[in-house]
Amino acid sequence: MKRRGLTLIELLIAIGAITILTAVLTGALQGSRRRARAALCASNTRQLLFALFSYETENETFPHGFDNTPMSSPPGGYPGYIQYDRTGWWWFNRALGDRLKDSSKDSIIWCPSRQLDNRKLEGDVLCGNYGVNLSICKSTDDVPSRREEFVGTPLRSAQIPRPWATLLVVDSGYSIVSWRHATDVPPVSLGAGIEDSAYIPGLWINKVKDLWRGQEWDAIKGRHPNKTVNVGFADGHVSRMKADDLFVEKAGNGYENQNPLWVPK
Repeated sequence: MKRRGLTLIELLIAIGAITILTAVLTGALQGSRRRARAALCASNTRQLLFALFSYETENETFPHGFDNTPMSSPPGGYPGYIQYDRTGWWWFNRALGDRLKDSSKDSIIWCPSRQLDNRKLEGDVLCGNYGVNLSICKSTDDVPSRREEFVGTPLRSAQIPRPWATLLVVDSGYSIVSWRHATDVPPVSLGAGIEDSAYIPGLWINKVKDLWRGQEWDAIKGRHPNKTVNVGFADGHVSRMKADDLFVEKAGNGYENQNPLWVPK
């Protein structure tokens, strides 16, 4: 009996079906990988919260977000690049101490979902990982005309009236972040420095922010599924939230969503 081969149409249909199945499976695999990275990011956030609370227990306040008062550099040298990052000790230098491997991306300070398309920024631990809330982990100094409210002694847990509703650490475009980076109408211009380009990944206002080259995908598309971010709160719990839920909106003489989410009051 003569065997019947596939016709051209049947062959094309088979190829089309295989192509569709491959695309579906590839999309599902990519989605699974994104969810896995988001879960690992949440785990990192919990560990960072534990480190911050451990530091507070030993020192009676949370660490400075940025501290340039020590005369010596932190172990391993100053994080970042001197061309655009300030030199000093950052909150993770204090909180993690010997547990920090800041030259290794296996460290919990590196977000597994960061997406920076710039070789210099991609290798900068200060960029595209996690940021502490400057309203809690204040800096030792800053540009007075722009960020004076974030300078001073860091807070302690007892000074945060509603810790379950106040963020302490979050997915961020820079290692320190504040409510001013989450509003489209800041009270004063933030400037053009790398710190001023801090952002919440996936927040809608990032489409019109002044971003550094290579930050666009991370800032606009977001890191986790559905443009969510992992938020570590000042009571120790971690929650996955829509990036837009962190937006601070100008309303009359004040701002909505500023307190107690960003500023503990």
